[in-house]
Amino acid sequence: MSPTTAVLSILAAVLLGAMSPGPSFVMVARNAIGLSRRDGVATAFGMGIGAICFAGIALAGLYTLLSTVAWLYAGLKIAGGLYLLYIASRIWRGAGQPVTMDKSEAQDARPGKSFWTGLTTQLSNPKTAVAYGSIFVALLPQHPPLWCYFALPPLVFAIETGWYTVVALCFSSQRPRDLYLRAKHWIDRIAAGAIAALGLRLILSAGRRGL
Repeated sequence: MSPTTAVLSILAAVLLGAMSPGPSFVMVARNAIGLSRRDGVATAFGMGIGAICFAGIALAGLYTLLSTVAWLYAGLKIAGGLYLLYIASRIWRGAGQPVTMDKSEAQDARPGKSFWTGLTTQLSNPKTAVAYGSIFVALLPQHPPLWCYFALPPLVFAIETGWYTVVALCFSSQRPRDLYLRAKHWIDRIAAGAIAALGLRLILSAGRRGL
């Protein structure tokens, strides 16, 4: 497989992985519906920056380290699961609070917070790091040319950010927003439950051997 074909195959696999439901999808959709389109896009950018981090550590060989040091991977699972439970608890506690539209907050502080939420949510899932590592190990040549190291991180960023931006734009339209405002209590509870379930799944799987 040529390096160009390998890079294209990696990007296709990354896109398919991003499109599968998970905490990242839930967080982007919720912020786009419940906050604003800008918040949804800011969250998407946070996911993209997290993807750059995963691409970088995959190129650096973290997959090999995690497959060798089992306790490190288990620790990352537990830490990521606890963070997802924390996010879920915040969403659950705020489910009964009405949505407020403070213009100054919407223009300044909130997109920054949404970006950080997107970044930390993406980085909290070590399985994503392992998925990146396994894809890179399986598809990249053993000694890829130098350009691959420079091309892959920004291309991965474009794939992840582009997909989650589409999600944000779709969910921030008027109809989903009206639905959210009518059923905010239940939608937030469902989102919190989904994220909590993913966090518990990470923690409970920490004792299993293998990646």
